[in-house]
Amino acid sequence: MNSSEENAVSGMSAAGRSAMRMGPAELVQAAAMARRFYLEGKSKIQIAEEFGVSRFKVARVLETALERDLVRIEIRVPAELDAERSDALRARYGLRHAVVVESPADTEETPDPENLGEVAADLLGELVDEGDVLGLAWGRSTIHMAAALDRLPPCTVVQLTGVYDAGTAERGSVEAVRRAAQVSGGDAHPIYAPMLLPDAATAQALRHQTGIARAFEYFDKVTVACVSIGSWEPGISTVHDMLTDEERAHYASLGVAAEMSAHLFDSDGRRVGRDLGERCITVKTDQLRRVPEVVAIAGGQRKGPAIDAVLRSGLVTSLVTDTSAADYLMAAGPAPRSALNRSDPDSP
Repeated sequence: MNSSEENAVSGMSAAGRSAMRMGPAELVQAAAMARRFYLEGKSKIQIAEEFGVSRFKVARVLETALERDLVRIEIRVPAELDAERSDALRARYGLRHAVVVESPADTEETPDPENLGEVAADLLGELVDEGDVLGLAWGRSTIHMAAALDRLPPCTVVQLTGVYDAGTAERGSVEAVRRAAQVSGGDAHPIYAPMLLPDAATAQALRHQTGIARAFEYFDKVTVACVSIGSWEPGISTVHDMLTDEERAHYASLGVAAEMSAHLFDSDGRRVGRDLGERCITVKTDQLRRVPEVVAIAGGQRKGPAIDAVLRSGLVTSLVTDTSAADYLMAAGPAPRSALNRSDPDSP
């Protein structure tokens, strides 16, 4: 290294040491500017005017304040939320919101841990605005969510599906609708009918009954919907458990991988077994596709393939899940199209 290079390096080092040795006046000014910017929310232009300097000087002082540890920026979320997985999952599927919570210890195989409902309740508190129409589909996760609700702006609440068992309506989706309406102070429109009927004619007759028809009238007005996702296996799909062995085998032969609100989907997100929907009391997929915000609550490693299938359908805009399901989803084959592309994958 020649003498000119040594002088240059020496000069740079001296300048660096000088910058690091801020005098008391500089330290006080930097602290004051940092307080204005980070705590009081003032712009760099406002700060420059107050201190009689250029906004470029303000920017340099704020940068130095970070370097000198006068300001420490921490990104902190509650311990049960996994911010990194949440952001990665949102980006992979093109979701509007993805919230990933820690799977409970030693229960990774358990579908839909109850803490999903608690987090989903907080998310709905953010998403629902006054005057909205909130739709709730049947599912264990939505029932847990409704039980955890403690704040909602005034809104109308409507049930989107019939119940798994009419005899348990008071403890299921009917009660979830009532609970949400009670918290919000809005009107409730429950559906006192089974989700699955013996045939299409019976289902059609029930849809015309006064109370059920009144709820159906709100389906096209829903602005935020909350749904559950089921895998096509015993105990993890409401519809699967209500069918006969012969019917299960038939739909399995069509490649069903997931169920949501009594609609069946293959692994690519395409609807299969459309005839089943004719026997069900449920919102139509076309109506769900027009809802601005559809939040799915589903978790557990066993539900991973089903969640992936439903996300690929374009019906869901946001997801609340857990780390075990999220890890599966992040490695689930080729990246899908954006979930915010609401077009039907069955369309040409």
